[in-house]
Amino acid sequence: KYAVDRKIVKGPGISIETLAGIKQVETVASGGKVAHARVNMGRPVLDPEDIPVTVKGKGPVLNHRLAVGGRDLELAFVSMGNPHAICFIEGDVDNFPLHEIGPLVERHSIFPERTNFEIVNRIGRDKLKARVWERGVGETLACGSGSSATAVACRLKGFSDERVDITMPGGVLSVAWDGEGDVFLQGPVEEVFTGVCPL
Repeated sequence: KYAVDRKIVKGPGISIETLAGIKQVETVASGGKVAHARVNMGRPVLDPEDIPVTVKGKGPVLNHRLAVGGRDLELAFVSMGNPHAICFIEGDVDNFPLHEIGPLVERHSIFPERTNFEIVNRIGRDKLKARVWERGVGETLACGSGSSATAVACRLKGFSDERVDITMPGGVLSVAWDGEGDVFLQGPVEEVFTGVCPL
């Protein structure tokens, strides 16, 4: 959005190089500004060694028990170019002590490169509610790779079909995955802050 709105690059289709590879983005404008984006997030990685997480066997790992902070969590592991541990819970994610449990999961010894941690409520087969603890950052309003990993875990566990909407504190992201190929992420984009960096 920043680059297209300021005519640094020409949209609507752009390529963005990330640490997880080159991602193809299609932007949708409204009123002359980018309002939505659709991103090809690539294929999910499910083998523990490649995520990485130090559990035995081949992927997918969908029900790994991990005791942290007095809680017994059931985790699914997915990498979208970065590692994710996804936990589906019964209680409202709004009441989960993410600031307490998130750092314990992020830095647990089974994650050699640390991990992102998602807690998720199932609202229906096509709707989820989630919060995310990003490694090295803390809780964020939304996370594209986290939403993608969550949708993959949800489908692999048989909780959803190809498309799911995920409500996070920052808004709703839609994720589509056919169960085999690339994951596609779509949602609104907004500029939330501008500033000047003194040199």
